[in-house]
Amino acid sequence: MVIFKNIAQTLYPYGVFRKGEAVYLTFDDGPIPEVTPKLLAILERYGVKVTFFMVGDNIDKHPDVFEQVVKAGHTIGNHTYNHLKGWDYSLEEYMENVAKCEETIARHLPHGCPASKPRLFRPPYGKATFAQRKALHQKGYEIVFWDVLTQDYNSTKTPEFMFRRIQRETRPGSIINFHDSLKSNERMLEVIPQVIEWLQKEGYEIRGL
Repeated sequence: MVIFKNIAQTLYPYGVFRKGEAVYLTFDDGPIPEVTPKLLAILERYGVKVTFFMVGDNIDKHPDVFEQVVKAGHTIGNHTYNHLKGWDYSLEEYMENVAKCEETIARHLPHGCPASKPRLFRPPYGKATFAQRKALHQKGYEIVFWDVLTQDYNSTKTPEFMFRRIQRETRPGSIINFHDSLKSNERMLEVIPQVIEWLQKEGYEIRGL
């Protein structure tokens, strides 16, 4: 169950929403060497698998970090090649950028590691036009939004604020949005162990999508 599920489905046609007792941790904007390996170490310590929505340009710049994520068994999703805000681009430009990211993911996958099935996509900023969402759906993507936004990218928000927000808003089936980015670095890395321990104590199973 996702908070305000019916409203969310109205706002985000073709978006994916989850049911069940699991909670899904997701991380946008990586991979980057300053943050992602530190996050991977935390996730390994707790035995947790999550989903990374990656920017293709960052994959090209840091293929070794991308390989670390894949080999650790986490799920990979498409976050466009250049982190495009869909409202600012034509349908053709947007879909070309999505395809470029998909090609980059496939090109850098370690030998023997299959691509995620179904293909997962998250629009940067959560913003894409109806035509873009429809085209993505027709291309076979599952478009994944979230119902818990941590605001870890916001320098005015503390880890304590983030943790309280997660406690207040998380429900069975929740998709929680974090970022493995320079903006989020210290706040996200500080709060993640606390969030994982609380979720496990509450009886949630933490999964990748």
